[in-house]
Amino acid sequence: MQDAKEEVRARLAIEDVVGEYVELKRAGRNFKGLSPFSGEKTPSFFVSPEKNIWHDFSSNKGGDIFSFVMDVEGMDFRGALEHLARKANVDLSLYQNDKARDIAAKKKRLREANELAARYFQHSMLRNQHAIDYVFKKRAVSRETAEAFRLGYAPESGNALVQFLTKKGFSKKELQEAGLTNRFGGDLFKGRMMVPLMDGSGDVIGFTGRIMRDDPNAPKYLNTPQTLLYDKSWHVFGLSQAKEAIRTHDYCVVVEGNLDVVSSWQAGVKHVVASAGTAMTLHHLKTLGRLTGNVRLAFDGDKAGVAATERSIPIAEEAGVSLTIIGLPEGAKDPDELIQQSVAAWQAAIDNTMPVVDWILAQYQARHDVTTAAGKRAFTTAALTVTNALKDPVEQEHYLQKIAEISHTTLGALRSKMASDKQHEEKTYKKVAPQQQSDVAAQQQYAHHDSVLALGLTEPALHDLFRETDAALFEGEGRQAVAAYLQAQHSRVQDVPDELQNYAEYVKILLLKADARYAGWTDTDRFHEAARLLRRIKDEHKKQQKKQLTDQLREAETDGDDEKVRALMQAIQTLNKEIHS
Repeated sequence: MQDAKEEVRARLAIEDVVGEYVELKRAGRNFKGLSPFSGEKTPSFFVSPEKNIWHDFSSNKGGDIFSFVMDVEGMDFRGALEHLARKANVDLSLYQNDKARDIAAKKKRLREANELAARYFQHSMLRNQHAIDYVFKKRAVSRETAEAFRLGYAPESGNALVQFLTKKGFSKKELQEAGLTNRFGGDLFKGRMMVPLMDGSGDVIGFTGRIMRDDPNAPKYLNTPQTLLYDKSWHVFGLSQAKEAIRTHDYCVVVEGNLDVVSSWQAGVKHVVASAGTAMTLHHLKTLGRLTGNVRLAFDGDKAGVAATERSIPIAEEAGVSLTIIGLPEGAKDPDELIQQSVAAWQAAIDNTMPVVDWILAQYQARHDVTTAAGKRAFTTAALTVTNALKDPVEQEHYLQKIAEISHTTLGALRSKMASDKQHEEKTYKKVAPQQQSDVAAQQQYAHHDSVLALGLTEPALHDLFRETDAALFEGEGRQAVAAYLQAQHSRVQDVPDELQNYAEYVKILLLKADARYAGWTDTDRFHEAARLLRRIKDEHKKQQKKQLTDQLREAETDGDDEKVRALMQAIQTLNKEIHS
C-alpha cells in the first residue's frame, strides 16, 4: 500500500488536514496553533507544509498526515489511510489484488480470535475469586446477566491471553489486528472486568475493560482500538441483546456507559443501548432507525452532555429519527446508580421524556440570566444555534417564538440575529479522540533527547559535544542513529541526509522542532542548552547504573560476599561524584 499512501499524501496539503481540527495561523514558513492533545493556552503545535510534517511540543508527538489522523481520530493506520483516501478521492482498490477475498478471510480470523478471547476471559473470571467478588458482589451482577453479556476477567499479570491464542495458531500480527495486544505485543487488557463488544448478530468484535482496583494512573475504562471489525462510530453496544425489546416497545433508550446497559437489562428494562460515550454519529442513529423512529437519550446535563445532545440534533434530522431526552432525578449521576436506588424510578424517568430542543433550551435558560442584556445575548446565541439546525420551518418558527418569550425579545430581533450569525459563522473544528495519559507520558519522557538532537542537526559547532556522548545513551533506534550521525559529521543539516533515510520522518520532525523553538536563539544560548541536555542524559544513565549497582549490592549483602560488597560500594561512590546534583 506504499503507492496508495504516497498518492494520498501528494493530493492532500497537511495544513488543510490538520486545519480541520486545529485553528492554524501562519508563523514564517510554518503554521502554529493550540495543541489538540492538551489544554495548553500558548500555541506550541507546529505544521510545516514544506516538510509535510507536524510536531506538538506539549506532548512531544509528531509525524505526517497519517499519524495525525491516527491520533486525533483514534484510528489505526489502515483506518487513517481509508479516511484520507476518501478525502483525496483515491480509490484504494486500484492498489490491491483480491481485496474482497483477503478482507473477508482476515475478518473471519479476527472474529475467531475475539470469540476465543471472550471465552478465555469468561473462564478466567470463574477461576479468580477477586473477579467473582467484584462482578457478582460489588457490581451486583446476576449469573443470568453475566452470561447474557458474556462478562469476564483479564488476568492481572503476564501475557496469558497472548500465550493462549498463540497456542491456538494465531500470529502476533493477527492478535494486534484484532485489537487484543498493546504496542509491545503483550496483553492489552490486564486486571479488568471484561465486557465484550458485540455486533448486531451477537458476534464479539472487541472489548471494554473496566479496571477493578484503585489506580489513579490507569484509565477506568480501556477499549479495543479501531480494527477491521470494530469502529466506535458505527458500533452500538447491547444492540444484539436489545433489538427485540426495541421493536416491541417501538422506542430505544441510549445511555452513555456500557454498564448502564447491563444494569438496565438486569432490571428488566431491556430496550437500552449505549454509544461510545456521548459521541452519537449518523451511523449510530441510522442503525437504531432501522428498528424504531423514536430514540430517547439519557445523557448527562453537564456541559459536555448538552454539547453532545446539541450535536445530535442535525444528525437525527438526517437519520429521520425523533429525539427526546430522559432527565435523571437529583441524587443519581447515571442510570446505573438510579437503578440501584429504584427500578421504578428509572422506568418513570424513561416515561417522562422531553423533546430534545425543549430540553436544551431549558439547560441554557438555567445558565443565563435573561433579565440582563448580557444574559439575553448569551442565551439567544446558544438557542438560535440549536434552532438553526432544524429543517422544518414550522418547527423552527415554534421554537423562535419560545426563545422570544423566554428572553423577552421580539421575533424580528431574533430573525435579524439569526441572519447575522449565519453570515459570521465561525469555523467549527472536528473533535479529537481522547488521549491515553500513559501514551502521552511515554512521548514526553524523552522530549529532551529530541531537543538536543534537533539542536545538533542545525548547529555544527555542537558536534564535538556529541563526540563526547555515547550514542547508546539515547532512547530508541532512531535517536541513536541521529546521535551517531552527528558524531561523524561537521555540517548543518537542512534536509534528510542519505545516511538517515530510514528515519526520514523523525529527522524532519527534529528539523521542524529546531526551526520552531531554537531559530531565534544565539549561538551561545544554543551551546549552553545542548550542553545542559547532554549532561542530563548522561546523569540519567548514571543514575540508572547506580540503581542497578544498588540492587546488586543488596544481593551481595544477603549472600555475605564482603569482597563484592566493597567493590560495589566503591563503584556507587564513584558514580555519586560524577552525577551532577
